[in-house]
Amino acid sequence: MVEIFSPGKLMLTSEYFAIDGALVLAVPTKLGQEFFFEEQNDGKSLVFWEAYHQNKIWLKVIINYETWQIIETNNSSNAEFILKTLKNVQQLSDKKFTFTDTYLLKTNLQFPSDFGFGSSSTLMNNLSVWADVDPFQLNTLSLGGSGYDIAVAKEQSAILYQNKPEIQYKKVIFDPEFKNQLIFIHLNQKQDSREGINLYKSRTKSQELVDEFSKLTHDILLCSELYYFSHLMTIHEQKISQFLNIPTVKEKLFQDCPVFVKSLGAWGGDFVMSAKFRGFKDYFRGKGFTTIFEWNDIIN
Repeated sequence: MVEIFSPGKLMLTSEYFAIDGALVLAVPTKLGQEFFFEEQNDGKSLVFWEAYHQNKIWLKVIINYETWQIIETNNSSNAEFILKTLKNVQQLSDKKFTFTDTYLLKTNLQFPSDFGFGSSSTLMNNLSVWADVDPFQLNTLSLGGSGYDIAVAKEQSAILYQNKPEIQYKKVIFDPEFKNQLIFIHLNQKQDSREGINLYKSRTKSQELVDEFSKLTHDILLCSELYYFSHLMTIHEQKISQFLNIPTVKEKLFQDCPVFVKSLGAWGGDFVMSAKFRGFKDYFRGKGFTTIFEWNDIIN
């Protein structure tokens, strides 16, 4: 079987405000999603789909794509999503699902599903590479969202990304001298980003505020000192906290932490970023957060 790979992502700046065109800085993770495919010219018009999570199978689906019916599955709701997504692939592609071939498709998600690295975006990009279609179009049809995660998966690089007035992004080098002082702590839960997005959308925002996050992103990208980086991240947290009228993750969980703590992506779950200090591992583990990574552990 032929293999395609897309890396996961971490969103470092402009969470929520990315929806309204704020400039985003995002980085790829070492772990991502593998996609394997084989095509057989047998005239049966079938899809055999197998999805693995850290090499353990969790979803099996057989689809007749001539009638777009699920013939067999062990998980109906997830099978419906796969069927919908493959129908979208057919709509966009002039190469796949146009004849009567059988497709043997297999995915393997390398990271725990509660990490928030982008199980859906990596899948969208892998399918787009396979079918030679625009991953942003496939993502819009299948999922929605700002699209920054698709750009990271597509470019396999750190990126600056904006989705307004139209999607535009570029690969950048984000390799700060102080990266070995940065750490990532998992909050032991997966956050549903839709809840936070709905709260964000319910509040009136100004273009001036959106532009402030774009400027913060530029300054963070160019930052060469940990002290200034920490200062900018603290300002970033405070601005979103004030806008959403909810406490920062540091205020909720780490009030006595001697360094900055910044949410990454939707607030309330997934990962936060912080910096090393004396006894940092004991500090976070003592509060029940035992999954702690350094930069080189997870950032590609």
